Amino acid sequence: MASTYTFKRKEVKYMLTAEQKRSFLDDIKDYLQPDAFPTYTICNVYMDTPDNRLIRTSIDKPFYKEKMRIRSYGVVSDEDKVFIELKKKFDGIVYKRRVKIPHGEAIGYIKGEASRRGQIEYEIDYFLNHYESISPAMFIAYDREAFHGREDHDLRVTFDENILWRTENVSLSSEVYGNNLLEKGQCLLEIKCADAMPLWLARALSRNKIYKNSFSKYGKAYMQKMYQ
Repeated sequence: MASTYTFKRKEVKYMLTAEQKRSFLDDIKDYLQPDAFPTYTICNVYMDTPDNRLIRTSIDKPFYKEKMRIRSYGVVSDEDKVFIELKKKFDGIVYKRRVKIPHGEAIGYIKGEASRRGQIEYEIDYFLNHYESISPAMFIAYDREAFHGREDHDLRVTFDENILWRTENVSLSSEVYGNNLLEKGQCLLEIKCADAMPLWLARALSRNKIYKNSFSKYGKAYMQKMYQ
Protein backbone atom coordinates (compact mmCIF):
# COMPACT_ATOMS: atom_id res chain seq x y z
CA MET A 1 0.00 0.00 0.00
CA ALA A 2 1.54 3.33 -1.04
CA SER A 3 1.72 6.25 1.35
CA THR A 4 -0.15 9.37 0.19
CA TYR A 5 0.41 13.00 1.11
CA THR A 6 -1.34 16.31 0.48
CA PHE A 7 -0.17 19.86 1.11
CA LYS A 8 -1.78 23.28 0.86
CA ARG A 9 0.44 26.25 1.66
CA LYS A 10 2.05 29.49 0.57
CA GLU A 11 5.54 29.22 -0.87
CA VAL A 12 7.73 32.30 -1.21
CA LYS A 13 11.21 32.28 -2.77
CA TYR A 14 14.22 34.54 -2.39
CA MET A 15 17.68 34.62 -3.95
CA LEU A 16 20.51 35.07 -1.44
CA THR A 17 24.23 35.63 -1.47
CA ALA A 18 26.41 33.53 0.83
CA GLU A 19 26.80 36.54 3.16
CA GLN A 20 23.04 37.13 3.31
CA LYS A 21 22.45 33.47 4.14
CA ARG A 22 24.90 33.55 7.06
CA SER A 23 23.43 36.74 8.47
CA PHE A 24 19.81 35.67 7.96
CA LEU A 25 20.37 32.29 9.63
CA ASP A 26 22.04 34.00 12.58
CA ASP A 27 19.00 36.28 12.97
CA ILE A 28 16.43 33.46 12.98
CA LYS A 29 18.34 30.57 14.62
CA ASP A 30 16.46 30.89 17.93
CA TYR A 31 13.09 30.40 16.19
CA LEU A 32 14.01 27.35 14.09
CA GLN A 33 15.29 23.84 14.50
CA PRO A 34 16.84 21.57 11.88
CA ASP A 35 14.74 18.83 10.30
CA ALA A 36 15.35 15.24 11.41
CA PHE A 37 17.55 14.98 8.30
CA PRO A 38 18.81 18.58 8.02
CA THR A 39 20.85 18.24 4.82
CA TYR A 40 20.15 16.03 1.83
CA THR A 41 20.19 15.90 -1.96
CA ILE A 42 16.88 16.11 -3.82
CA CYS A 43 16.61 14.67 -7.33
CA ASN A 44 13.68 15.40 -9.62
CA VAL A 45 12.52 14.25 -13.03
CA TYR A 46 10.10 16.79 -14.49
CA MET A 47 7.49 15.44 -16.88
CA ASP A 48 6.36 17.37 -19.94
CA THR A 49 4.89 17.05 -23.41
CA PRO A 50 7.09 16.84 -26.53
CA ASP A 51 6.45 20.56 -27.20
CA ASN A 52 7.17 21.53 -23.54
CA ARG A 53 3.61 22.69 -23.06
CA LEU A 54 3.67 22.56 -19.25
CA ILE A 55 6.78 24.65 -18.69
CA ARG A 56 5.95 27.13 -21.47
CA THR A 57 2.55 27.72 -19.86
CA SER A 58 4.15 28.10 -16.43
CA ILE A 59 6.64 30.71 -17.66
CA ASP A 60 3.71 32.87 -18.80
CA LYS A 61 2.66 33.11 -15.10
CA PRO A 62 -1.02 32.18 -15.48
CA PHE A 63 -3.51 32.43 -12.60
CA TYR A 64 -3.49 28.62 -12.48
CA LYS A 65 -0.64 26.31 -13.40
CA GLU A 66 0.34 22.70 -12.77
CA LYS A 67 3.30 20.37 -13.13
CA MET A 68 4.25 16.76 -12.51
CA ARG A 69 7.55 15.40 -11.29
CA ILE A 70 9.05 12.24 -9.82
CA ARG A 71 11.18 13.02 -6.76
CA SER A 72 13.78 11.03 -4.85
CA TYR A 73 16.18 11.75 -2.05
CA GLY A 74 19.49 10.84 -3.63
CA VAL A 75 20.16 8.36 -6.41
CA VAL A 76 17.81 5.36 -6.31
CA SER A 77 17.44 1.80 -7.60
CA ASP A 78 14.19 0.31 -8.89
CA GLU A 79 13.32 -0.97 -5.41
CA ASP A 80 13.81 2.38 -3.63
CA LYS A 81 10.74 4.52 -2.91
CA VAL A 82 10.15 7.76 -4.84
CA PHE A 83 7.33 10.31 -4.94
CA ILE A 84 5.12 11.00 -7.92
CA GLU A 85 3.96 14.57 -7.31
CA LEU A 86 1.27 16.78 -8.78
CA LYS A 87 1.93 20.42 -7.94
CA LYS A 88 -0.68 23.05 -8.69
CA LYS A 89 -0.65 26.79 -8.00
CA PHE A 90 -3.86 28.79 -7.91
CA ASP A 91 -4.18 32.41 -6.79
CA GLY A 92 -0.82 32.29 -5.01
CA ILE A 93 -1.56 29.09 -3.04
CA VAL A 94 0.36 25.89 -3.76
CA TYR A 95 -1.45 22.54 -3.65
CA LYS A 96 0.74 19.46 -3.73
CA ARG A 97 -0.46 15.87 -3.85
CA ARG A 98 1.89 12.94 -4.01
CA VAL A 99 2.08 9.17 -3.77
CA LYS A 100 5.10 7.15 -2.60
CA ILE A 101 5.90 4.00 -4.57
CA PRO A 102 8.97 2.02 -5.75
CA HIS A 103 10.96 3.74 -8.49
CA GLY A 104 10.58 0.88 -10.96
CA GLU A 105 6.83 0.86 -10.45
CA ALA A 106 6.64 4.65 -10.83
CA ILE A 107 8.24 4.54 -14.27
CA GLY A 108 5.81 1.85 -15.42
CA TYR A 109 2.88 3.79 -14.01
CA ILE A 110 3.82 6.97 -15.86
CA LYS A 111 4.17 4.98 -19.10
CA GLY A 112 0.70 3.51 -18.62
CA GLU A 113 2.05 0.00 -18.03
CA ALA A 114 0.53 -0.28 -14.54
CA SER A 115 -2.52 1.03 -12.70
CA ARG A 116 -3.12 2.03 -9.09
CA ARG A 117 -6.15 2.79 -6.92
CA GLY A 118 -6.72 5.82 -4.71
CA GLN A 119 -7.89 9.43 -4.93
CA ILE A 120 -4.46 10.85 -5.68
CA GLU A 121 -3.83 8.13 -8.24
CA TYR A 122 -7.08 9.08 -9.98
CA GLU A 123 -5.85 12.67 -10.18
CA ILE A 124 -2.53 11.50 -11.59
CA ASP A 125 -4.37 9.37 -14.16
CA TYR A 126 -6.47 12.36 -15.20
CA PHE A 127 -3.33 14.49 -15.59
CA LEU A 128 -1.60 11.81 -17.69
CA ASN A 129 -4.65 11.42 -19.92
CA HIS A 130 -5.08 15.17 -20.31
CA TYR A 131 -1.50 15.83 -21.44
CA GLU A 132 -0.78 13.53 -24.36
CA SER A 133 2.59 11.81 -24.72
CA ILE A 134 3.93 13.12 -21.44
CA SER A 135 7.42 11.83 -20.66
CA PRO A 136 10.58 12.67 -18.67
CA ALA A 137 11.82 16.06 -19.88
CA MET A 138 14.44 17.34 -17.44
CA PHE A 139 16.49 16.17 -14.46
CA ILE A 140 17.08 18.72 -11.70
CA ALA A 141 19.00 18.07 -8.48
CA TYR A 142 20.15 20.24 -5.60
CA ASP A 143 21.50 20.16 -2.06
CA ARG A 144 18.98 21.27 0.57
CA GLU A 145 19.42 22.50 4.13
CA ALA A 146 16.05 22.36 5.91
CA PHE A 147 14.54 23.81 9.08
CA HIS A 148 11.10 24.05 10.64
CA GLY A 149 9.66 26.39 13.26
CA ARG A 150 10.21 25.50 16.90
CA GLU A 151 6.62 26.39 17.74
CA ASP A 152 4.99 26.00 14.34
CA HIS A 153 6.17 22.83 12.61
CA ASP A 154 4.14 23.73 9.50
CA LEU A 155 6.58 26.61 8.94
CA ARG A 156 9.48 25.42 6.79
CA VAL A 157 12.62 27.32 5.81
CA THR A 158 14.89 25.68 3.25
CA PHE A 159 18.08 26.66 1.45
CA ASP A 160 18.86 25.08 -1.94
CA GLU A 161 22.37 25.21 -3.40
CA ASN A 162 24.32 23.50 -6.20
CA ILE A 163 21.25 23.34 -8.44
CA LEU A 164 22.08 21.20 -11.49
CA TRP A 165 19.99 20.36 -14.55
CA ARG A 166 20.26 18.21 -17.66
CA THR A 167 18.02 17.00 -20.49
CA GLU A 168 19.99 13.86 -21.38
CA ASN A 169 20.00 10.71 -19.25
CA VAL A 170 16.88 11.94 -17.43
CA SER A 171 16.76 9.32 -14.68
CA LEU A 172 16.74 9.19 -10.88
CA SER A 173 18.97 6.13 -10.97
CA SER A 174 21.89 7.92 -12.65
CA GLU A 175 24.56 9.95 -10.90
CA VAL A 176 23.98 13.59 -10.04
CA TYR A 177 25.54 15.90 -12.62
CA GLY A 178 24.50 18.66 -14.99
CA ASN A 179 24.59 22.34 -15.82
CA ASN A 180 24.81 24.86 -12.99
CA LEU A 181 21.64 26.92 -12.64
CA LEU A 182 22.94 29.45 -10.09
CA GLU A 183 26.00 31.64 -10.03
CA LYS A 184 28.77 30.80 -7.59
CA GLY A 185 27.76 31.65 -4.01
CA GLN A 186 24.05 31.99 -4.76
CA CYS A 187 21.43 30.20 -2.69
CA LEU A 188 17.68 29.81 -3.14
CA LEU A 189 15.67 30.38 0.04
CA GLU A 190 12.12 29.02 0.23
CA ILE A 191 9.68 29.86 3.03
CA LYS A 192 6.63 27.62 3.22
CA CYS A 193 3.77 28.29 5.63
CA ALA A 194 0.10 27.45 6.01
CA ASP A 195 -0.80 30.88 7.36
CA ALA A 196 0.72 34.36 7.44
CA MET A 197 4.49 34.67 7.79
CA PRO A 198 5.48 35.33 11.43
CA LEU A 199 6.64 38.86 12.25
CA TRP A 200 10.11 37.79 13.39
CA LEU A 201 10.72 36.15 10.03
CA ALA A 202 9.47 39.15 8.03
CA ARG A 203 11.74 41.44 10.09
CA ALA A 204 14.78 39.22 9.50
CA LEU A 205 14.16 39.32 5.75
CA SER A 206 13.88 43.10 5.84
CA ARG A 207 17.02 43.58 7.98
CA ASN A 208 19.05 41.53 5.55
CA LYS A 209 17.58 43.20 2.45
CA ILE A 210 16.20 39.90 1.17
CA TYR A 211 13.40 40.41 -1.32
CA LYS A 212 10.86 38.10 -2.92
CA ASN A 213 12.00 36.51 -6.16
CA SER A 214 9.78 34.73 -8.66
CA PHE A 215 11.95 31.68 -9.31
CA SER A 216 11.07 28.32 -10.85
CA LYS A 217 13.93 25.82 -11.05
CA TYR A 218 12.39 24.08 -14.04
CA GLY A 219 11.45 27.38 -15.67
CA LYS A 220 14.91 28.92 -15.22
CA ALA A 221 16.61 25.76 -16.43
CA TYR A 222 14.36 25.61 -19.49
CA MET A 223 15.18 29.23 -20.37
CA GLN A 224 18.89 28.60 -19.81
CA LYS A 225 18.69 25.67 -22.21
CA MET A 226 16.90 27.81 -24.82
CA TYR A 227 19.73 30.35 -24.78
CA GLN A 228 22.64 27.91 -24.81
